[in-house]
Amino acid sequence: MNLPPSHSESSGFDQLEYRIQRWVWAEGWTSLRDAQEWAVPVLVDADQDVIIAAATAAGKTEAAFLPILTNLLNRDDPPGSVLYISPLKALINDQWDRLSRLCEQLEIPVVAWHGDISSSKKHRFLKSPEGVLLITPESLEALFVNRGSSLGGVFQHLRYIVVDELHAFIGSERGKQLQSLMHRVELVACHRLPRVGLSATLGDMKMASEFLRPGNADGVTVIESKSSNQTLQVQVRGYIQPPMSELKKKPVKLSDQAENEDETENEASPDFAIADHLYKVLRGSNNLIFPNSRSQVEWYADQLRRRCEKDGVPNEFWPHHGSLSKDLREQAEHALKAGTQAASAICTTTLELGIDIGSIKTVVQIGAPPSVASLRQRLGRSGRRPGEKATLRVYCKESPLKDGSSLSDQLRQGLVQTIAMIRLLAKGWFEPPRAQGIHASTLVQQCLSVIAQCGGASAADLWKSLIAEGAFPKVEKPDFVKLLKALGEHELIVQDSSGLLLPGTVGERLINHYEFYSAFTSDEEFRLVCDGRALGSVPVSRPLTKDQRIIFGGRRWQVRDVDLQAKVIIVSAARGGAPPQFDGLGAMVHDNVRQEMRAVLADTLPCPFIDQGAQELLDEARKTFVSLGLGKRYIVESGGKCYLMSWLGDHANDALRLLLNHVGLSCDNAGLAIEVDADIGRTQMALKEVGSLDAADLDSILSEVENMLREKWDWALPHSLLMKSFASISLDISTAILFAQSHSVEK
Repeated sequence: MNLPPSHSESSGFDQLEYRIQRWVWAEGWTSLRDAQEWAVPVLVDADQDVIIAAATAAGKTEAAFLPILTNLLNRDDPPGSVLYISPLKALINDQWDRLSRLCEQLEIPVVAWHGDISSSKKHRFLKSPEGVLLITPESLEALFVNRGSSLGGVFQHLRYIVVDELHAFIGSERGKQLQSLMHRVELVACHRLPRVGLSATLGDMKMASEFLRPGNADGVTVIESKSSNQTLQVQVRGYIQPPMSELKKKPVKLSDQAENEDETENEASPDFAIADHLYKVLRGSNNLIFPNSRSQVEWYADQLRRRCEKDGVPNEFWPHHGSLSKDLREQAEHALKAGTQAASAICTTTLELGIDIGSIKTVVQIGAPPSVASLRQRLGRSGRRPGEKATLRVYCKESPLKDGSSLSDQLRQGLVQTIAMIRLLAKGWFEPPRAQGIHASTLVQQCLSVIAQCGGASAADLWKSLIAEGAFPKVEKPDFVKLLKALGEHELIVQDSSGLLLPGTVGERLINHYEFYSAFTSDEEFRLVCDGRALGSVPVSRPLTKDQRIIFGGRRWQVRDVDLQAKVIIVSAARGGAPPQFDGLGAMVHDNVRQEMRAVLADTLPCPFIDQGAQELLDEARKTFVSLGLGKRYIVESGGKCYLMSWLGDHANDALRLLLNHVGLSCDNAGLAIEVDADIGRTQMALKEVGSLDAADLDSILSEVENMLREKWDWALPHSLLMKSFASISLDISTAILFAQSHSVEK
């Protein structure tokens, strides 16, 4: 249920324990914020599940913990505890600092638990489990595997489970793991625990409630703050990426010091113009710059730092991504927090969540945003000071058009997607998480974890705790039986004479490996080392050679040696170089974004927040949209090719491409359009065939798919369950078939 606004001036404050009231006064607060006021009466008695949705820096942590700590103080015999689960170690460290300042005065322990915390502090909590435990899902998983028999005592007096950045978990393997872990905590605690979800970015409160308490979403109280009233100012700038022939003509060296280098870079690339503009408009203030790949993070950090060096001014630009060492990441975070001089971070999603980095003036997006939700999350960092606007700058790069350019290029897909996302953001819409995935891969991990926790488990125990009453209700019993058989065939489990399931030879090895605790897979990475100092780690998709130059940590390095056994790259400082190939960070585009893109193209009015270059590109795209009749037609021919324009999101478009291939039509998903190797008549016939397919006939539909192994434990799944899990996560087959039924004949 949604909580109605309170009409009392400070009824929530009056229910807080007097020492907490004293702390509020000492902090100089004149009143509680709306979410904080509403949260007190629903949380203080520890008897209901709650979601607190409020903008970044709107006081969600205090909204949850002021009443929770009041409960611990009012009912201190025996002392109670709180389990706080976070997606990031850095966020745990931030929250430890934040909560410790309050809890020290209340004499309530606050314990951070992750790999960087000493074992003595962890043992102290296990001996006396009271106060607030801050932990990641992976560390909680490790507790179950390694201390399963003692967890009943550890969680005996647990009062609450708090999940921070709830949106970051929904719809992922890690989210399934979290749901399963919350249920397992309640099983060992022997009582139902109130679950509290915190987030700034929840597009669908019903879905979020169902995630937090599966099967009882209506029982979750939703507190949605409306107090941000953030004013947004936006500029989108458009650039043309010159053809390669132009790039070859204008090599440039960026400084006299580079004269002896054998590598040059090219000022004709729009990246140089973007770097120049960023340097001009961002210097002197704190900002966040989000390119769409780690390699671009490195390139822009290097370019902006070198511009500072050229002007003889202190560096203001710092890289921040997950492959950097902790020391280098903390340098960037400290520079932003310190406030002694201006600092901008060029970053990936590592700074998208709630790590405290102080006040940010501008958020920069280079390329189309991954999603409206991520754009909203990032903008929550900007405009926090009273009277200050949230500022967004977006830089879009488009290809020059030529004979044979794809329809997606002609329609300026990246720019139009950016405009559509900003329009949706202004309307208050953002993507709900995709929560229908079965994630059977994570079920494999949870089966092994429960077996390790309990020293063995029966098939009935696993069915009850993980499926019938647990986080995997979509798994049917025949598929579960096949799963257990497959786990046995892979030697992950064995069954003793009594029917008890135990770890098999392979299972025991994997359970005892430190990577077991994570539900998602990570690429093998090489450590970069210079003069004995670790710089960080980097996933390498192809072999590195000696003397090759790379960019890392915002600086240039030359490879001196590669140790394949130890996974170590020895480097020295250098100039010039191309970055290693990092994976991109792009997200799947939602149906609503594509529909808004169509509306942007159909519109005739100038877009008020784009520059002249972007407007010219948009006008070009709109001219193509009109000339091809895309306002009414879904199948068109252009440049000698046939295109199917579904205006659906990527999950449905991927399914539609797969289904068309299944009925014999060769085609490729180009994002905005599906490129078809046939004429309009054959395409319409193929759509008619797709419209008659059964969405449940996965054996037939997915028979040609070679790459269904997407998640960590997919290799252990029986084929039937693998197909169901793959389809539920990666495809929207039903929507694709409905589209085919509606558009098999051009209207």
